[in-house]
Amino acid sequence: EKVAMNILREYRISNADVLCREDITVDQLVDVIQGNREYKPCLYFYNKIDTITIEEVDGLARMPHSLAGSVNQRMNVGEADEDDLLKTKIWEYLGLTRIYTKRKGSPPDLEEPVILSNIRKGTSVRSLCANVSSQMLRDFNYALVWGKSAKHAPQRCGLAHPLADEDVVQIVTKTNVQQKRDKNYQALVQGFSDKYHKKKYDAKKSKQNRLRK
Repeated sequence: EKVAMNILREYRISNADVLCREDITVDQLVDVIQGNREYKPCLYFYNKIDTITIEEVDGLARMPHSLAGSVNQRMNVGEADEDDLLKTKIWEYLGLTRIYTKRKGSPPDLEEPVILSNIRKGTSVRSLCANVSSQMLRDFNYALVWGKSAKHAPQRCGLAHPLADEDVVQIVTKTNVQQKRDKNYQALVQGFSDKYHKKKYDAKKSKQNRLRK
């Protein structure tokens, strides 16, 4: 308690309620006070277990956030294109989710999924749109979802809908009529117009500079 009070005084905090739900270090308390630290999940992999005893392997395997294996003997580690326990654990710790996209009237693209992550931008429909393009997010109308996260196939969803691994998603964008009704439509059109004329002006100026040379 005295240590926590001294740390708070150093950061000029004289009145505060401090609640710790677990044992923490001084560094962790400082990180919370500064508010500029973010903790990421970590997985330790111990290689060359074929060179130590069974008792030592058991001890390593029981350590938190740890996995023991052998690259040489292919224990828990396979080839680059093979599924193995190490890849499975990495996928789990990073919170990765594979989302397959689908165009209207076409089968889903099952070759190259969009990879979303829980610890980065999230795994919602909004995250999927932002990952593909900002224009898709801007023109979003609704999404059709097939898979584990859907109550029925397909389910019509909004941006906040959480996606599950290997879901198939078709994004339906606003029609031209819907876009014109948007309150930001005029500003959007003006922005496109300004970019077009600026690009045209820059090209003309560049051409004039080349001719002068």
